[in-house]
Amino acid sequence: MKGKQKLNLFSFTMIVVGLVIGMGIFRSAATSAKDAIEPSVYFSAWILGGFFAFCGALTYAEIGSRFPVTGGYYKVFSYAYHPSIAFAINCVILISNAASLSGVALIGSGYISKLFPQFHFTDNDKALISCVAIFSFYLINLMGLRMSSKAQNFLMLIKIGMIVVLIAALFFPIHALPETVSAVVASSTPQISWIQSLGISLIAVSFTYGGYQQTINFGNEVANPAKNIPRGIFIGIAIIIGLYLLVNLSYYNIIGFNNMKGEREIAYVVMHKVFGKTGADIFSFFLFFGVLAYVNALLMSNPRVMYAMSTEGALPTIFGKQSAKNEVLVFSLTVFAAMCIIILFFAQTFEKILNFTIFLDCFGMVASSATIFVLRKRTKHLDGTGIYKMKLFPILPLIFMGSYLFVGISISIQTPSIAIIGTTVLAAFMLLYFVAKKFIKITSNIENKEGL
Repeated sequence: MKGKQKLNLFSFTMIVVGLVIGMGIFRSAATSAKDAIEPSVYFSAWILGGFFAFCGALTYAEIGSRFPVTGGYYKVFSYAYHPSIAFAINCVILISNAASLSGVALIGSGYISKLFPQFHFTDNDKALISCVAIFSFYLINLMGLRMSSKAQNFLMLIKIGMIVVLIAALFFPIHALPETVSAVVASSTPQISWIQSLGISLIAVSFTYGGYQQTINFGNEVANPAKNIPRGIFIGIAIIIGLYLLVNLSYYNIIGFNNMKGEREIAYVVMHKVFGKTGADIFSFFLFFGVLAYVNALLMSNPRVMYAMSTEGALPTIFGKQSAKNEVLVFSLTVFAAMCIIILFFAQTFEKILNFTIFLDCFGMVASSATIFVLRKRTKHLDGTGIYKMKLFPILPLIFMGSYLFVGISISIQTPSIAIIGTTVLAAFMLLYFVAKKFIKITSNIENKEGL
């Protein structure tokens, strides 16, 4: 994929932040609190989640520097392992990303529905609102990388502004809520051990911190990738960790730990208690636009994976076709947007897709981060040439991989059916790869014979 448009450090950093800060922090905090048996579990999950994300960021920074190619999240699997593994895991990741985008869009629609309490929005209504948001940014991405990048920068400033307002709420007096919008305390958490509770609480936290690994998909579309990829990831993750911890402190102080467990639109309750209904409505309005930054970032990133798969013959060549005018991957972009919309109407609620999304992510996170061990051996000639090389290797990648194994095991214990479905989907895609390859080979032989 050869293009003249390049992402500078600021734009790339905003993509990192945009990929990670979706709408999870405005919803999954409540889910994490519900699964935590006490505040120490809750805050430990968020602190550990930030540490694991930082270990992952360092690992992906080096992967991106050693292998700076467009669609790197597919090609690095193909290079380090076998094309069948690359195909299977990346298909699973694409489904997971589409589900993640759909879940985040549903969170945003939940907040915008707060502006119209006279209407009783159903799950279908919220899915329609989310569909409009996805389609709008599908059209923006059709205009090219420069336009979608500018939109990303603008939307990220709105989203960061919303987070800053949540943090600022800590310094304002708190007012009692009317009974109609008071928090509903969830039923007591089942008696489980501290470690078990931490593992379950980390599921929602992992969803909120995930996403930065997709930055390696941009590869050579980043100006000076050897330097700007690691710098962008470092700066982005540092911003994210700081913002998340402060926002959670705001939730805890203003709403209270037990009341957090019974909320969905948790940030709306904070705004209502501090700034009243008008302030909460204004916040929800802008927050809906904030969700578009995540929608836009995934619509930018995932078609590049399909492009990479097409260049290696894992997908038909049409997935790699670019617009002559602005180099947009029109077909891949359209397919991914359609996947998101389909999942919207099948899932419809955030809770239904959370565990499934994170379990699928566990496969991708562990397998992709493990490629650093292969890349270090095969690209030794790059050492000392200006690429990023992490310190404390191999400790940091092993910590990162162990964290996602822990989360995956926690999901398997909590919801065994999700683990079975996820594993089956992965195996099915590996089988599909070999069947498709055999079919293509037979078709090619027939065509060659007819040509003779």
